[in-house]
Amino acid sequence: MPVVARILTLSILTGVLTGMAISLYVLATRYLSEILFMGNPLKHATSLPFWYLYLVPTLAILIVNYLIEKDPGVREYGVTEIAEAVTGNKRFITLKGLFLKIIASILSLATGYSVGNEGPSAAIGAMIAYKVNQLIKVPERFVRLILSIGASSGIAAVFVSPITGIIFAVENIAYEFIQRLIGTLILAAIVAFGVAYQFLDPIMFRYSIGRDFHFDYIPATLMFIPVVLFFLFIYLTLKNRLFALFNDWVVRRWGKRRNLIFALIGGLSVGSVLNVAPFALFSGHEVVASLINDRLDISVVLILMVVLLRILTTTLSLYANAVGGLFLPLMSIGALIGYGYGEVLTMFGYHIEPYTYAAIGSAVFMGVVMRLPLTALVLALEITYDYNIIIPTGVAVVLASYVANLNFKIKKLKATEVAIDIKEKECHYGIEAPQKERAPKKQD
Repeated sequence: MPVVARILTLSILTGVLTGMAISLYVLATRYLSEILFMGNPLKHATSLPFWYLYLVPTLAILIVNYLIEKDPGVREYGVTEIAEAVTGNKRFITLKGLFLKIIASILSLATGYSVGNEGPSAAIGAMIAYKVNQLIKVPERFVRLILSIGASSGIAAVFVSPITGIIFAVENIAYEFIQRLIGTLILAAIVAFGVAYQFLDPIMFRYSIGRDFHFDYIPATLMFIPVVLFFLFIYLTLKNRLFALFNDWVVRRWGKRRNLIFALIGGLSVGSVLNVAPFALFSGHEVVASLINDRLDISVVLILMVVLLRILTTTLSLYANAVGGLFLPLMSIGALIGYGYGEVLTMFGYHIEPYTYAAIGSAVFMGVVMRLPLTALVLALEITYDYNIIIPTGVAVVLASYVANLNFKIKKLKATEVAIDIKEKECHYGIEAPQKERAPKKQD
């Protein structure tokens, strides 16, 4: 079979298998969460005993950290691993490592930690593509293409959005050689989307007015940028400065017990929020879907409190080693900020529905923090098909990114940043990592 035919076959098979695998992964997470919280946790969690709400996330994160201790690769973000493998033209993860990552991710997501599922989904897709290739035998020099096909399939399936999945993969993974190979990524992503669409629910905007653009949104968007930047600075200061200093102190004081301490802090924090505001936890998928489609009866003060709680729980989840991505949690923070901003505008007689800026805010906040402006714009396009969302999103994400980068050196996100920082601190304070025993040298 010609190489091109093999690649096309690999794309189709990878798309089908990845769509099925991601659907199973997402549904398993959802069902485990409903079992643990006896129904939808956003609705039923507060009716459960307070001690139970502390016990579930604490035990879960302790198990996750145990898995990480057995295989440090479990905590890695997923997309970054694949990008590095693509750059080095090599395999990126073992089958055992992927299985442990999925278990850790399901436990993290199901018990309330503010992480997303795009990282593990990309890893699942890439591994499926790699295994399919063992049957089809595309030449080894195409390993970059194989992993990129799998990753784009995984992202397209988990977002139930094929174009966003393709662009996400391009910006994160395949940007160096995509011009020659994008057709195969498109094929695999669309097939995976088609399968996942039968089982999962996409985030959709029900109020699109298409290409009928209102210029009133431009001045409102320019006023929205400082609001987004304010909360961006809170999030980045908390994550990159305050928690980094606290992490430094914990490593210096307790060394190898650092993961245990952060796991306990994370479990207790998630348990506390579950008792009062479960809306501020979990991946944020339901939060985004609700805010961009409904006129909710919630006060601006309550929205502000939930935004701050979500910023705190997202940062804590990262430092506690919860396994997953940050795409959806960041979108949920942005959606809350945008909805609150829309509510304030209506108080002053500005005729804009809050859910409009919830859609804009979700894309902008994620795009700035993850340095994915093109993905943010395409996400707004694919979810809303509304120029009144797309144009303001493009303006806001570019200007907000520029200003944010003047104060923070924002890099593409990866959970391993925390792990790398821990290792550096351990070396600095003389705490050696455990080493494998070496076999004694043979005597001459």
